[in-house]
Formats: sequence, C-alpha cells, structure tokens
Amino acid sequence: MENLLRMGIREAVKSLWGVDVNDDLLQLQKTRKEFEGDLTLVVFPLTRISHHAPEQTAAEIGEYLLSHIDAVSGFNVIKGFLNISITPSEWAKRLQVIASVSGYGFIPAGPEPDTVVIEYSSPNTNKPLHLGHIRNNLLGFSLARINGAAGSKVIRTNIVNDRGIHICKSMVAWQLFGNGQKPEDTGMKGDHFVGDFYVLFEKKYREQIEGLVAAGSTPEEARENAPLMLEARRMLLKWEAGDEETVTLWNMMNSWVYAGFDVTYKALGVEFDKIYYESETYKTGRELVLRSLEEGHLLKREDGSVWIDLTADKLDQKLLLRSDGTAVYMTQDLGTAVIRYNDYHFDRHIYVVGNEQNYHFQVLALTLQRMGYDWAKGLHHFSYGMVELPEGKMKSREGKVVDADDLIAEMTATATSMSEELGKLAGYSGSEKENICRQIGLGALKYFILKVDPKKNMTFNPAESIDFNGNTGPFIQYTYARIRSVTRKADETGAGTVNDNCNDVTPNPKETAVIKLLNDFPGLVQEAAKEQSPALIANYCYELAREYNQFYHDFSILGEEDRSLRNFRLKLSEMTGRVLESGLWLLGIEAPERM
Repeated sequence: MENLLRMGIREAVKSLWGVDVNDDLLQLQKTRKEFEGDLTLVVFPLTRISHHAPEQTAAEIGEYLLSHIDAVSGFNVIKGFLNISITPSEWAKRLQVIASVSGYGFIPAGPEPDTVVIEYSSPNTNKPLHLGHIRNNLLGFSLARINGAAGSKVIRTNIVNDRGIHICKSMVAWQLFGNGQKPEDTGMKGDHFVGDFYVLFEKKYREQIEGLVAAGSTPEEARENAPLMLEARRMLLKWEAGDEETVTLWNMMNSWVYAGFDVTYKALGVEFDKIYYESETYKTGRELVLRSLEEGHLLKREDGSVWIDLTADKLDQKLLLRSDGTAVYMTQDLGTAVIRYNDYHFDRHIYVVGNEQNYHFQVLALTLQRMGYDWAKGLHHFSYGMVELPEGKMKSREGKVVDADDLIAEMTATATSMSEELGKLAGYSGSEKENICRQIGLGALKYFILKVDPKKNMTFNPAESIDFNGNTGPFIQYTYARIRSVTRKADETGAGTVNDNCNDVTPNPKETAVIKLLNDFPGLVQEAAKEQSPALIANYCYELAREYNQFYHDFSILGEEDRSLRNFRLKLSEMTGRVLESGLWLLGIEAPERM
C-alpha cells in the first residue's frame, strides 16, 4: 500500500511541479487515530519544490491522487499533513497479497547479513534462577528472534558467572555445614541445593559480624575480619592458583548447579547457541589488562592494583585488577568481548543486563576502545528496569527471592484452576490438559513481562496475568485457538476455502480494520528490531486479537450464505491466525491449537 502511494505521489510532484522527487522526501506514516485516513504524507519537505504553503501543497497532491489513483477514496489536510483514505476494495486486494506471501512479516537473512551477538541470562552458580532472571531471559530470547526476523544473523550467548568471592561463599558453607550431602541425597535440584548454602553463609557471616562488633570492632572491621569472609577470600586465592582440592570442589558444586539450570531453561523455553564461562574468559581479560598496562593505556597504583583513567570521558577511574592480582567483573567482560569478537566478528553486540549496570557498560566500551578495539563501538547495553512482586523487592542474600521454578509451577497451576473453572478443559485427555495449561501459564507469564516497555520498572502480578478477556497472553492464545477451530470446521464440513480469490468482496469497516493491522506487521517487526522492543510486538498482538474478536462477534463466518464473502472471511481469519502465531513466536510464546 505504501509503495502504491509513493509511486502516485512521485507522479503527482512530477506532473504538478516538473520535479523528480527522491524517496527520502516522501515521509509516509500511519494516520493518527484521531484523524480520518489510513496513511499520512508529511508535506513540509515538499514545499521547497512546490514553493507553496504546506496546506496548498498538500491539497494539490491530494487532488491529483484522488483523480489518478483508483485506490484513493478521499483525503483531508491538517496543516502540513495530507491524510489519505484508501478504498475498502483496495484493502481486500491487499489481503490477497498478504495471504500469498510465505513467511509474511519476516525477512530472511541475505548472503551478507549483519551479525548480532545477544548475551542474556548471565546467572551466578551460587543460586538458582529467580524472577529477575526470568525477565532477563525472556527479553533476550525475544530480542534474538526479533532481530533474526528482521534479517540479521543472530548468535544467542550466555556468560555464566562461575568464579569469584560469591561462588566461594557457597563452597565454604558446604565444606563447614554440608556434612558431605549432595543434591540427590535431599531430592533437591542442584541449583537450589547450592543456593541454600549461599544463604546460610550470609546468615552465619552476619552472626560473626555481630559478635565482633559486640567485642569492640567497628562494623567495617568486623565485615573485613569475620572468619567466614577470610576463609572465602583464601579459597578464592587458592582457586585462582589452581589448587587441586579447591578446583575439584568447585567443579562438583558447579555441576550440580548446571544440571538445575538446564531444567529451568527447558521449562522456560529459552536456548543458547554458545555458553561462555567467566572462569575461562577472565584469563584473557587479565592478559589484555597487563598488555595494555605495558602499552601505557592504564595506570598502576602503589598497592599493585591496575586502573583505567576515564576522567577525560567525564567518568572516573575504574579498577581492572586488584592489588593481589585477582580479576574483577570488568576484567572478565573485557576478555569475553574479545573472545566473542574473535569467534563471530559481530557488527553489533547487545548485552541484556539490568539498568543498575549502565555505568559498567559505558566503562567496558570505552576501555576496549582505549585498548585499540574499534569494533567496541558496536557494543550496546540493552538496559531494562527491575521487576518486583506486589510485596516489594527481592533479596538473594537473605533468600527472599521468587524462585523461577516455583513461579513457573505456580503459573501452570493457576492456569489449570482457571481453565477448569471456566469449563475450557472439557473433553481433553489428561496429557492434553497438562500441555494446554503449561502453554497458558507460560504464555501468561511471558506476555505480562514482555508487554511492558523494557526500560521501565515493573511489578509482576501473577493473578492479573491470567485473564482470558484482558490484555494478556491467554486472551491472544485463545483468539488464535478460536481461529484454528473455525478453519478446522471449514475443512471438515467443506463450508469454505481460504484459497479462493476474494478480490470482488468489499470489506465492511470491521474487516477493513483487521486487514489494516495485518498490513502493519512487517513494518512493526522492523521497528521492534530497530527499537529493540518486544513490547511493540506484544501490544500489537493484543490489538490485532482484540480487533479480530470484535469482527468475530459481529459477523458470521461459516454461517454466511454468500460463498465469496464466506471465503473472504475465512481468508481474513486464516491470515490473522498466521500473524498472531508469528507474533507470539517472536515473544517465545506457544500458540495452542485448542483451548
């Protein structure tokens, strides 16, 4: 539709003012809802050609389009904006075109696509995944699919934070209080098992601090000199020195956690193409820092610690190596970035990390550039807001978190009870019910999180997320299942076919409204990739489902006596289902065939 109008506008400008106009001057956009029209031309750039006021320029172009293009049914001018209305019959033709396109809305990667690495998840091996990780994983996985649908080659990566003082805390606690037990001895998932020892360390550590303060130490001295913390630091040094006993313990406890993570990732439906480990990448990072120090890009303080001075970039000085030679998070991220570039030679690298790390990623990009890596200009921090429950913030150290496994199970249980209450599971076998409720529960969870602008903090309310009538995942899933039911009945009864040419049908306003939304889908996928926003896809799916349901409730499909109109409505339904399925897929949400 946009191409048809662009051609007409170019002809209008040539005919009216004798100038061949470039496409970059033809700014077409969807007409705002408060105005009449389908597409709007921004006329201001063309006034330098017409030498007329914006209103007159718009009116002259509008008159030309109305008299020369059958698809244009009318226009109106609002200051420098030309609002153009398209005939319903042209929208019917557009539906025919949409239906003929395989993979509608998605652009296959070309012979030389831009390569995008997306890092998400980034768990620590001292605790299980929680609600914050869920938002991270869902955003990262959806971004990967959106960028891929927009024509990029996407590599999905994960960096596991498997080294550092926090890991040693769990190890020390297990040595002191674990009594040799293993996850299989308790029936617990390995990540939960290890996480409990991290919480136990913090509890015992606080008790030691309180005891030292009561004995006369300052709080700061107590935190530094508590026996548990001293032991954790000794263990970190032994690990970095390659002490065999320490490394064996580390390998064993990490293996428990990885097994637990795999179960959660599978339940959540997210995947990775490559997993990196901080225990490996920090070594490359340390080598980079030491080499850069020799080259004069960094500075070394009297205590032996290594820093980078970014005050000229309006930041400050950043620690890269501690005085004892151990690495910090920045050291690991430097090494990981270089290794990944060597692996994939990416054009862009997107880090899906919460907004509390904004400063960290500013420093990372600038430090790499200072070290001579020009590709670091392609590093981007996808900064998203925190997710909370109605009860407030979560605290991992105190064990006050919403466990991802528990939340997934709770969502499935809630979907089951609500579906049974509404009578939506009648006639299904036990396994079918189980699968449908899993799809609904996860669809509710994913949609509720992804429909929110990623930059905003959000409160996840499980009770609100499962509603078959609101702005929720289950509402969209139910719309898709309803469409599949209609098309199955058409096939079974021979009531109609989606393959007939329906160009002779003049759609009513509600049908036209659905076609217009279907027409928007390819552009929306590109916009979502450009803005890096799954929320655009999520809210589009809801708008399309809502618009289709309004049509569905007002007009008969299989009961329509006019065969041509019946087939047209079947085609409209079929394409709405295809686009909803594609949109849900971009969000990582399954589209149930039945509900």
